Amino acid sequence: MGSVCYNSLMTSTSDPESHFNEYDEIRSVILRHARDAFGSPARIEAQWQGLNYLSKPDADLAVQEYDVFSDLVSSSGAHVHFLSADEDLTLDGIYVRDAAFPVPGGVVLCNMGKPARSDEPSAMADYLTAHDIPVKGYIEGDGRLEGGDVFWLDDHTVVVGEGYRTNADGIRQLGEFLGPDVELKVVPLPHWVGPSDVFHLMSMISPIDRDLAVVYSRTMPVPFRNWLLERGLELVEVPDEEFDSMGCNVLAIRPREVIVVPGNPVTKERLIAAGATVHEYSADHISLKGLGGPTCLSRPLVRA
Repeated sequence: MGSVCYNSLMTSTSDPESHFNEYDEIRSVILRHARDAFGSPARIEAQWQGLNYLSKPDADLAVQEYDVFSDLVSSSGAHVHFLSADEDLTLDGIYVRDAAFPVPGGVVLCNMGKPARSDEPSAMADYLTAHDIPVKGYIEGDGRLEGGDVFWLDDHTVVVGEGYRTNADGIRQLGEFLGPDVELKVVPLPHWVGPSDVFHLMSMISPIDRDLAVVYSRTMPVPFRNWLLERGLELVEVPDEEFDSMGCNVLAIRPREVIVVPGNPVTKERLIAAGATVHEYSADHISLKGLGGPTCLSRPLVRA
């Protein structure tokens, strides 16, 4: 990892050179390619049903889809860290966001709410340590935190969802890593279809610029939605018919330049009307079957 990336992780939130958010240009990012996450057809066959995938991914098509996706991510000029294959992990290891969260001074390793994914944070920690990327610490004990439930709104504000994958103790521990200078906004998440499914905070919101976010308001607590509006955010609304197809799962590679799952034409047109450049990737096997869109597939470390 280059010195720019390392130094950015080491800066404090009061440093004007530090950028903690979901929309500035990605400079450093962690991915795990489908060929390493999924492996052989036999491995997919053994796991996909137990992990609650909607249907069985195809190994070869997943690799093709991921090649396109990773090229889009790296088009920002980002340095891409590819995690290796790990037989101790499941197919869900492709969704690297959930295992870690960047904070001033390093990376916090999460403690997964889905038991089958419990080995992912330690596997990522091994990579970070080997590549001189500082590890700030771990969410431990009864605390639960998954990266899909937490994001930096700006350099001084972290938003975290409390639900089936992230609990109060995990949020408390995260607050200790962030310190008193960072506002920690806790958002209660809906039951939705229950604990066996996944509903992360970023299932209902994806910030794509300092004053713009893609949202599915029907799932939002009214106080949280009002809080966003009071902070000056414009909201791009995802229609009902495009929520299940992950219209709300949008990854910004730079301000108002985004990667989306295809098949959500209304959301796409609303993004374009808001001034966004929209890139689509074939997503059947790496996203739609496992319900993990472009934000889930990526763990940005540094934005600048």
